Parts: sequence; structure tokens; C-alpha cells
Amino acid sequence: MNRPFFYLAAIVIAVLSVRSEPVRPNILYFYVDDMGWGAIGPNGQFERKAKGLPHLITPNLDRLAAEGVNFSRSYGCTVCSPARSSQQTGFHQGHTFGDRNDPDNAKKAIRTDDLTMGDVLSRAGYVTGYWGKWGYGGSPEKTPNPQILNVQTLPTSHGYQHVVAELHHVRAHTFFQPTLWKAPALPNARGGLELVPNSLRKYQSKKSYPNTPALQNHADYPEIAYCDDVYAFSALDFVRIQGQNYNATGQPFFGLLAVQVPHAPFHEIAQLPEWDRWYRGKSWYKSLSDEAKQWASMITRIDAHLGNILAALEDPNGDGDKSDSIADETLIVFQSDNGGPGGASREEFASNGVLSGQKGRIEEGGIRIPTMMRLPKAFSSRSTLKPGTTTDRVLDVTDLLPTFSELAGVDAPVGIDGVSIAPTLTGKGYQRVREYIIHEAGNGQSIVRGDFKLVRSKEGDLALYNLKVDPGEAHDLASSNRPLVAELESLLLRERVTEPRGFANTYHHWIGGVNSSANDADNWSDYEYSNAGISYLADKGAPRASWTALVDGGGDTVVESDLEFLSLEIKGRSQVQEMFVNAGVTLTGRNEIRLSPNGALYFNDSTIASERWVNVSSGALLSGSGVIEASVFSDGYVDIAMGGVTVKSDYISFGDSVLLFEFHSGINSLLTVEGKAELSGELKVLVGGEPDFERGKSYTLLKANSVTGTFFNENAEVKTASGAIFKIGYTNNTVTLTAM
Repeated sequence: MNRPFFYLAAIVIAVLSVRSEPVRPNILYFYVDDMGWGAIGPNGQFERKAKGLPHLITPNLDRLAAEGVNFSRSYGCTVCSPARSSQQTGFHQGHTFGDRNDPDNAKKAIRTDDLTMGDVLSRAGYVTGYWGKWGYGGSPEKTPNPQILNVQTLPTSHGYQHVVAELHHVRAHTFFQPTLWKAPALPNARGGLELVPNSLRKYQSKKSYPNTPALQNHADYPEIAYCDDVYAFSALDFVRIQGQNYNATGQPFFGLLAVQVPHAPFHEIAQLPEWDRWYRGKSWYKSLSDEAKQWASMITRIDAHLGNILAALEDPNGDGDKSDSIADETLIVFQSDNGGPGGASREEFASNGVLSGQKGRIEEGGIRIPTMMRLPKAFSSRSTLKPGTTTDRVLDVTDLLPTFSELAGVDAPVGIDGVSIAPTLTGKGYQRVREYIIHEAGNGQSIVRGDFKLVRSKEGDLALYNLKVDPGEAHDLASSNRPLVAELESLLLRERVTEPRGFANTYHHWIGGVNSSANDADNWSDYEYSNAGISYLADKGAPRASWTALVDGGGDTVVESDLEFLSLEIKGRSQVQEMFVNAGVTLTGRNEIRLSPNGALYFNDSTIASERWVNVSSGALLSGSGVIEASVFSDGYVDIAMGGVTVKSDYISFGDSVLLFEFHSGINSLLTVEGKAELSGELKVLVGGEPDFERGKSYTLLKANSVTGTFFNENAEVKTASGAIFKIGYTNNTVTLTAM
């Protein structure tokens, strides 16, 4: 396949960037364990309090609700291991290795190739910290000396610099472990972690904190500390130190406090002095079961810890002068991993609210979670999310990794399932759409799209619910909506939710020579995930729909017949990396096709497809003719060759973008957009042959369902190399050039 005649010119075009620098907020992420959707004020506890019913005492979460935004349709996963794997990697359960509470997940769930929140933000220059239940990499023995089983799945192997954590989720099933894992560690510590005593001794001499729930100076406080007290005080130290560092240097920080509360066992909190002091005066307290009393006190205890940390944002050096406050520069996220369990909390506190089901199940009570965010001051004036409000926009836990990435000003990992909501939070940029989300559980799988949720049982039975009017999933609408059921089931199954345990996406890179076939297995690296002599996952052969593929090896690549990936990235190193798609061929990147700097994709009367988008980065080129069955997001170079291009969805261009059209003998190429076209950047025309432009004649370059925005061309004109000048014209659905 031949390059376009203007190939070199297109690559070297210099365009002035008009994008502003990203707002790089500090990020504090509070992540609790098994706290149901209805366990926060705006999802039910405020109403219970008003009615005089048993309710949770959470003054700091209540303040967060008043100052932040409640996401009433936020989703996690059904149980601990997949929730943390999806949170950290941005892949849903159909693609992440840790898709269930597999007993072996603790030693293998997150791989070296998986990029986590810690990886992305540390590489973006953030100081990073993690405290609490990590869940992966260590042995389960309830002894003082657990072992590290897999270094590549540790938090310290994924960008987290400051750590106090429990590595195995079974060890997190007690709150009085004698030892915890810590970083920074002693030199030569395996995985950069060392075991330290689980103690509050280092805090004994410190001044009491305003909301201190630990009562660490109390004579009856256990010698082995309550784990979450240590996690919270470690996070508090981090915020105070990094808050002062931020004021001095401007270096942002990211901290994730992933406490074990309020996961069972509940009774262990009763070993702490004054454990229920917040509730003892309530008239309804004595009527509660012991389990309900313990569960409520666990939540109020951690709420007090959160209050200490929030106070540290307002006064990092603790001198009482709040002029050094960094609260306005910090994004606060509060969230649970999954829905609440059955038992006393659900029955006596309505911890899952009006939702059916519970932790471990595919019903809303198992997967819908409490989520609140308090936005930095710089966001609040522009964002549509206002303090003290509730939004029903769907948010999935996998969306947080790309959101944090965009806020930090760096690219999210390629092809993940999550979609950034940073434009919604900041009120700047273009908010991409996530059409649907999927989940797996012990009793089936589900897909949520808009107001509708399809549930597929383990046996393959299907049920359809309208969550807007029926959040309790009481009325099955499947029999009267067969076409919708069939459509949603097809989407659900294509997301790999029925794959066996141990299935995941695999990572492959191009090793072929010049003009080699992308369809040939020999031109791609094999994949194997192994540890300690055990192979967990291997994949070799020709490309397939579960591949996360990277083409950057230097040899030009030719797609000779239809080819599908989960995602595909093309980028150059010291030279331009090219991929050519032959006529009549379809190239698919289900989640994403990303053209990174010095990456070029050429298609000739062929099809480029994605369920979501083709992303053209600054310094990359998309060139050719045919059909693009996806949205196109361009900050780079898009060339519409003779024969034209039809985009089946939207075409969105940004400030660095260049949109190029070819003219041959006065006949122009055409871009047809079946969705909306949002224009920015520069428009160029490249002329070949012997053009004959008639003065006053107009040429249509772009047709769309709607056209908004304009190009940045000076005086709304385009000048060709031959000296011809055109005036750019806009209507509601076209862009034209008129010869001058």
C-alpha cells in the first residue's frame, strides 16, 4: 500500500497547542470494605435519622455529602478481590485477571504488565501512598511472619511509595494482625516491603488528634493495634508531610486509604476501650443486636479518622493557622468496594437501602456502592456537579484510573474498560461516553445501559429491569422487551463474562520486519504470566480479541485480512511506525485504537472499527479512505484521502489537531460524520495533479448530523502550497471551502 503523496509533510506540520495545563489536584481516596449503598446519609441515613430510626453517626461523611457530590448510581464489584483488581487496573471482570475471589488471586491477581493507579500517578510526578487491605502478593497464614509469594503483584511493584498494608485478604479477616507490611523498607527487603509490628507505639507521645477515635493513650488499648487505626494514622502522617511539601514545592500527592472496616469480623472492635461511646446515649441503641452495634461503631470510628485527615488538609503543619490549607487543591473520593452483606446491618440499619440482594450477588445490593466526591475549588465554578447535590450519572470503579490519569495530565493505560469523568468534574474538555457497564457475580452476570439492567443467571436465564422506576429489581420486563434483551445479551457476552477462571487480556508487541503481515503469529511476541515456576496464563499465536497489542518495533505492518484486538496502540520510537490496512479489510480494536506520537495508520477503502473510539494523539497520523465504525478523537493529523471517509459515530477534534483534505484536479475528498462533528485545530488542503479552481465555487469538505466549533485558521482561510486561497464556511451540518 502506498503512502499518501504528502506523507512527510503531514508528519512534520507544527501546530501551536492551545490547550491549557492540566489541573493537577492532590487526590485522597477513601475506600471502605463492604459498606452498603444505603449506609451514607443521602442514600438513606438522613431519612432514618429524621424518622428517629437507628442510623449511623458519621459527621465527617455528612460534611462530605454537604460539600461534595453523591453518585447515587455508582458501581463496584460483588466481592473484594475483583473490586480491587478492577479499581487498580481499570479493567472490568471480563478482562481483569482477578475476576472473582479465587483462592489463588492473592498471589497473582495484578501482573507486571497491568498499570495501576500507583503506576500512573507516580510516573506523573505524584508522591503516592497506600494504607490498608491490598489483597495480593502475600501468604495467608495468620502468624507474625507471612511470606511474599509474588513480587510483581505488590503495591510497591506498582508505583506506591509509602505503604502500610495487609497483603492477603484472608489475613485481613482479623483486625489484630501482629505484623503489617511497610514501605519504605530496609535495604534489600524483598519487594521493597518489610514486616513491622502492628502497633500504635509511635503515636503515644503525640498530641491527641481532634477527633481521635483510637484513644491510643488509654491504658486498656491493646498492645497489638486495631489495624485500621494504624492505617489511618499512617495516612494522616502522609497527608501532613505531603501537604507541607505541596505548599513548598507544588508536588502533588495521591493517597489511598483502603480500610478493612466494616468487613467482618464485627466483634473484634469490642476489644477497644470506649468502642461504642458515640452510640451509648441513643434511645434506640439498646434494642440493637450486638452485631449491629459493632458494625455501626466500626463505621463511626473510621469516620472519625477521616475527620482527622480532612482536618490535616486544612492545617498541614498543625499550628492552628489555616492559611496553609490545601483543602481547595485536593480531590476527595469516598467509596466502598462492593455492596453490603446480609445480616444485622442490612436489617437494622437498611445498609443497602431500597436495593435488593447483597454482597456476592449480581443484584443492585451486591454491586451498587456509596460514592461521594468533594471537588477542588478550581473545579467547582465550571463543573455541573455542585456541592450538596446528588447525580444519577452512572459511574463504575474502573472509571477512576482514567479519571485520575487525565487530572494528572497523562494518558490512561491503553484499552482499559474505564472511561475518565475528568471533564465532568472539571467542567473542561470533552466528556466521552461509556455506553454500558458489566459485572459478574456468583449467581450470574449483568449489563447496565441507561436505565435498563439485564441480568443473566448462571443457567442462562435472562431478566430485564428498569432501574429508574424499579431499583429494587422487583419487576422483570424481559418478556415484553425481547429485542432489547437480545441486544443487551449480545453485548454482555462479547465482554467475556463467561470465560473460565484465570482468563484475562494478554499483552503482545510487534516483532515483525518491514512490510510484514500483522496476521502472522510469528510477527508478535508470545505472552506468559508465571511466578515461582508456575505458569498462570499463556497465549501465543495470531492476534485475537483479548489482546492488548502494541506496535512500536520499527517494521512497517500490513493488515492483510480481518483482524481484531481488545486494544491496539501504534507509536514510533526514533522513527515513524506505520500500519497499513489493505482494501476490503476490517481492523478492530474493541476498546480502543490509539495512535500515539510518531504512529501512523493508513487505510485504503477499508474499515477501522471500535466499540468506542479511535484516538489520534498529537504527532500521530490517521490517513486514508473508507469507513470508521467508531468515534474519532483527534489531537493529531487526520487526512481524508480521495474516496472519502465515513465516520459512523462522532468526530471530535482538539487544539493540536490538523484535518487535511486532498484535492486532485479540482475534485475534493469528503468527510461524512453520521454523528456530531466538534471542530478545533487547523484545516489544511493538499493539492495534487493539475487543479482547476473556479473563483467563487464552493466545495463541501465535511457533512455531519451537526457541526459545532470552528477551525483556528487565520481569517477563516486556507492557503495551498500553489497559492490558491479558500474561504472556510460553516452551516449547522457542513463545512465548505470557497475558492477566492
